[in-house]
Amino acid sequence: MDYLEIEGGNTLKGDITISGAKNAALPIIAATLLSDKALTLDNLPNVVDIRTLLKLLSILGGEVTHHNTTAHINNHNITSTKALYEIVSQMRASILVLGPLLSRFGECEVSLPGGCAIGQRPIDLHLKALEAMGAKIEIKGGYVHAIAPNGLQGAKIIFDKITVGGTENIIMAAALAHGTTTIVNAAKEPEVVQLCEMIRDAGVKIEGIGTNELSIEGTGGKTLHFKPVKIIPDRIEAGTYLCAGAITYSTITLHKVNHTHIRATINKLESMGCSFDIKDESITIHPASLLKPVNLITLEYPGFPTDMQAQFMALAVMAKGESLIEERLFENRFMHVSELNRMGADIWLKGNVAAVKGVDVLYGAEVMATDLRASSALVLAALVAQGTTHVKRIYHLDRGYDNLEGKLSKLGAKITRKQEPWVERRKQQ
Repeated sequence: MDYLEIEGGNTLKGDITISGAKNAALPIIAATLLSDKALTLDNLPNVVDIRTLLKLLSILGGEVTHHNTTAHINNHNITSTKALYEIVSQMRASILVLGPLLSRFGECEVSLPGGCAIGQRPIDLHLKALEAMGAKIEIKGGYVHAIAPNGLQGAKIIFDKITVGGTENIIMAAALAHGTTTIVNAAKEPEVVQLCEMIRDAGVKIEGIGTNELSIEGTGGKTLHFKPVKIIPDRIEAGTYLCAGAITYSTITLHKVNHTHIRATINKLESMGCSFDIKDESITIHPASLLKPVNLITLEYPGFPTDMQAQFMALAVMAKGESLIEERLFENRFMHVSELNRMGADIWLKGNVAAVKGVDVLYGAEVMATDLRASSALVLAALVAQGTTHVKRIYHLDRGYDNLEGKLSKLGAKITRKQEPWVERRKQQ
C-alpha cells in the first residue's frame, strides 16, 4: 500500500497545469451510453475514478480505448445493462449509468454505490424522479432493478434538495425520453453545465442551462450523436494548489484554469490576505503577509464548495486567530480533524461547525487519509509541518488528484510516494 512522505518547511515556486475535472468527466463518460456512435473525450484526468468508469463501460460491452488524457468510446454494441457491484462499490459516480441505461434500453440493474465515507448520500431523489418519469423500480439484493418497457416519459421533477448526481442522472434520462422534462431546483455546478452542453450539442433541446430550472425535450428513444468533448479544468484541483501557495507563503502560477469556476475560493483566499493576477486561462497567487482567519459555510454552487472545506481547514490552522467552518452539505465531512490535531492543530467540533484556533507550528506525524479531500488537507498541513509526515491510505487521493506528488515536486515540495515495508517484504517472498 502506497503512502506519501513529505518533508515540511519548503517554499514553493513555479507553475503547473491543471488537469481536466474528474467531476465533469464522470457524468460525461456515463452520457456516452446515450449514443451508438463513436466519440472522443479529451482532457481526461489520470485518476482512478476515470479508469474505473471506463472499465465499467467495457464490461457493459462498450469499445473503449484510453491513452493518456484521451478516450475513444463506442457504445453501439452494449451487451449488458447490469452494472456489477465489483465496479460500482468502488465509486459513487457509477450510479450515473442508471439514467442513460434505463433511458436507452428500457431496463437496467445497477448496484448500490460506494465511494468516500463522508456521510449519507442516498439515491432516493434519483429513484423518485425516475419513477415520476414512468420507471418501475425495485431494490433487491443490493441492486437497483429498473424497467421502463414503454420508454421514459417527460415529467416535472421537483428536487426537495439540490443534488448534483440526481440532476445529472435525470438530465441523461430525459435526453431520450418521450416528451419534455422539467427539472426544478436543479444543480448549477459547472460540471452539470458541461453535461447539458454536450447533450444540447448532440441535438437535444435544453433550456435554462446554468440555472436552477432545466427544460429538456427528449428524442423519444432516438440515440444521440455526440461531438468530441474536451473536459473543463478541475476547479477543486485548482483550488487545492492555490491553498498550497497560500499555506506555504509562496507565489505559484496555475495554467488551464477557468477562474469564474473558482470565484468562491478566490474570494475566501483574498479575505485571508492573498492576492491574484488573473488572465484568461491562468492565475497566479501571491501570498498574504500574514494569513488571516476565515469564516465559511459550504453551499451548493456558486457558494463555497464542500470539496474545498478540508483544504481551507488546513489553511485556517496556520492563520493568526480563530476561524469558524460550517459544513452544511455532508454530516460526516470532518474526519480529517482528528488527524490535523495529531499534527498539533487546535480544532474543536460542535455538530456541523468546526472552530479552528490558529497555531504557530505543526509537527510531522503519521496520519491517515479518510476520504479524497481529507487527503489533500493532510498534504497541505504536511507542507508546512516541522519534520516529516507520512500520509497513509492515499488510494483516496488517487481517486481524484492527477499526479499530485509530481506537480507539488515540480513546485519545489519535498514529497515522495513510497510503499509500506510489508508490501516490499511480500514482493520479495
